[in-house]
Amino acid sequence: MNKTLFSFFLTLLLSSTLPAQTEPDDIALANDEFQNAFYESLLQKGIENYDKAITALEKCKKMQPNNDVVYFEMGKNYLSQKKYKDAYDSFEKATEINAQNMWYWVGMYDVCYETKDFMQAIVIVSKLIQFKKEYKEELVALYMNTQQFDKALLLINELNDTVGKTDQRETYKAQILRETKFQNTEKENLIAQIKKFPKDESNYIALIFLYSENNEEDKALEITKKLEREIPSSDWAQVSLFKHHLNNNEGIKAVESMNKVLASTKVDSKIKHRILNEFLIFTKDKPEFDKDLEKAITFFDSDKEVRVAKEIGKFYHSKSNWDKSIRFYEIHLNTNAEDIETQLLLLQAYTEKRDFITLAKKSDNLQELYPSQPQFYYYSGLAYNQLSQFKKAKDVLETGIEYVLNDAALEINFNIQLGEAWAGLGDQKKKESYFLKADDLMKRKK
Repeated sequence: MNKTLFSFFLTLLLSSTLPAQTEPDDIALANDEFQNAFYESLLQKGIENYDKAITALEKCKKMQPNNDVVYFEMGKNYLSQKKYKDAYDSFEKATEINAQNMWYWVGMYDVCYETKDFMQAIVIVSKLIQFKKEYKEELVALYMNTQQFDKALLLINELNDTVGKTDQRETYKAQILRETKFQNTEKENLIAQIKKFPKDESNYIALIFLYSENNEEDKALEITKKLEREIPSSDWAQVSLFKHHLNNNEGIKAVESMNKVLASTKVDSKIKHRILNEFLIFTKDKPEFDKDLEKAITFFDSDKEVRVAKEIGKFYHSKSNWDKSIRFYEIHLNTNAEDIETQLLLLQAYTEKRDFITLAKKSDNLQELYPSQPQFYYYSGLAYNQLSQFKKAKDVLETGIEYVLNDAALEINFNIQLGEAWAGLGDQKKKESYFLKADDLMKRKK
């Protein structure tokens, strides 16, 4: 075979074992016997006959015991057979002969990775970094796998500083910083980054959150004010200022910061929800901020995941503040009239408030819109009983009870209200009949 053609074919075969990589192509062949044996090993490896490939390479090794390429090829064949110790030893021997060939170290790393020997992989990758700085990314992952979080954090910060952040490294960093013992290192890093890059908003934000999580509010405020000075347009500064104003009972200033945050397109929606919840708790006994709370809700009109006005209504409902719960239920229903759950919550709030005129009017309207929903008939009957309009109560309750299916509690309530209606109409016998039905249902329910 022509020597030039053989060298090209040999290089092609070597390249195919590690895609998109360039491998050794200057292979010195001592004689035709060595050449034929080496060529045979490549052919056998190509058809996955690894034992025969290794046998051919053993012949090569006897002829040229210090040929690094022979050991490299043996390592690849052993690795394909999952004979990891033999593979590692072969790659290692290749590096002893020629430590300047990166691919021999890559072979050792592949064995470590396959066998999950991450500690030894760190040793190998540290060597590979001398060839390609990109292997530092592999080193970060290895530090994480071996829980060497202090080393991982230092390397993450180095890479963030030199090549920019990545989502994967930021995920690792968040995992590390869940442990408070690493947070001081990160604080020092962020302080240094702020000095180095005073216009990079992300470093301020990360440091503010770290201080806040550790209840170091004074330090968080200090960084917030520095952020405001350096980047006056920063919406994130207002997040921390809002909390500061609430803690100092500075309601008007808190509202100003809150509105800036809620209007921001940069601040995450989860943080906006948290701010609104904190403001809701702050205003619970401060009616002078009701209009500010209602305005804040408008920022969430397009939020399909969390119905803010409804949730605020529920909050006041749980506090038995019926006026406010009604107000926020109705705000929600202005744009979500089909929300049956909220309609029922609203009717219950009117019941608790004992506003039976409004209760009757609203429940009657809802019967027309949803004629098969028995709850609306029940609230209507209850309202008319309370208004002493017993005939109306009886009629609407008798209609509505026909729609009750598999709801013992609701059926009990219907029978009680029917008993009340007949009592109001002066028919004691029917009154007792319905009360007995309710009593029997309650016993069976237990």
